[in-house]
Amino acid sequence: MSNPSDWATKDYYKTLGVKKDASAADIKKAYRKLARDNHPDSHPGDTAAEERFKEVSEAYSVLGSAEKRKEYDEQRSLFGQFKGGFPGGGGGFPGGGGSTTMNDFDLSDLLGGFFGGGGGRGGRRRQPQPRRGEDLESEATITFQQSVDGATLPLRLTSDEACPTCHGTGAEPGTVPKVCPKCQGSGMQTGTSGGVFAMTEPCSQCRGRGLIVEHPCSTCSGSGRAPSSRTIHVKIPAGVKDGQRIKLKGKGGKGDAGAPNGDLFLVVHVEQHPLFGRKGSDLTVTVPVAFDEAALGAQISVPTLDGPPVKIKVPAGTPTGRTFRARGKGGTKKGGERGDLLVTIEVQVPRELTDEQRAAVEAFRAARGSEDPRASLFDAVKG
Repeated sequence: MSNPSDWATKDYYKTLGVKKDASAADIKKAYRKLARDNHPDSHPGDTAAEERFKEVSEAYSVLGSAEKRKEYDEQRSLFGQFKGGFPGGGGGFPGGGGSTTMNDFDLSDLLGGFFGGGGGRGGRRRQPQPRRGEDLESEATITFQQSVDGATLPLRLTSDEACPTCHGTGAEPGTVPKVCPKCQGSGMQTGTSGGVFAMTEPCSQCRGRGLIVEHPCSTCSGSGRAPSSRTIHVKIPAGVKDGQRIKLKGKGGKGDAGAPNGDLFLVVHVEQHPLFGRKGSDLTVTVPVAFDEAALGAQISVPTLDGPPVKIKVPAGTPTGRTFRARGKGGTKKGGERGDLLVTIEVQVPRELTDEQRAAVEAFRAARGSEDPRASLFDAVKG
């Protein structure tokens, strides 16, 4: 299990081989590959691979959680400010006058302030808090009809959760981790650098955990985490858009005992409909009408998405592109009300004519006379 007091000395991004601005998906992909490549089951008796597997699991336990990753980045950034010494007065802490020297400086005082621990020499490590479940990301594809009305979908999720065998302790059932004899459970040890000043650093024996697992769990190899899959039912709200990202609180990975679950971020893809489109809570449809219907007027039937056709009156002289509104025939709004159906007219011009039709069109042309429908264009150019 990762301890915040380790974070100042460990580069989890390097462990997983990702950049500091890597996405959650990239981090998960890198972790899964490394965990698979170094899993003890694939390298029986290989202690190096087993150690590498533990390091990868530890890194992902932090970077795989949005909340812990944010805290890790903040702590690393803050610690990095002190790597090259302390600004301020002559050799002491910031703004000091040299009254406090590095011989008196104990890094546990600094780390204690950063991580909320006991602080000071000989201070006891605070008890580890139950780990919140990891945030998960997934995708779902729904039909156009489901995007309009809403739907409840089964969704299968895979995540790393507390090992069902050891319940997250990392120890084989029937055994318990013991307190580290070197640091007495504090997770930190104090040493000297060249005999000049004392430095407090993570314990080399327990690696800052304060506990030692003598008999690692055979299921999780001591990491305390194991892959788990489950099926949940997700409610997709009416009116969801293609590509929309929905946050489902508490539907992510399960937290340790007493800790909340993570959240699920679901990206929804909506299939296109062959006829209908959407504009907010309104539906759109383009309807062809014959030349004579547009010229003389007509009453036409227009299909709806989930009900009987609706009648639309097309006035005489209706041009292509004119839109009519059929109220209450659109998508579902909040509160259960319905939007409207927007019907756009497209006047059809026949590609082929019978002799009778041609004669009728020629008669129309003759009746129209010499009026030029494009005359206004030239008038506009003349200004």
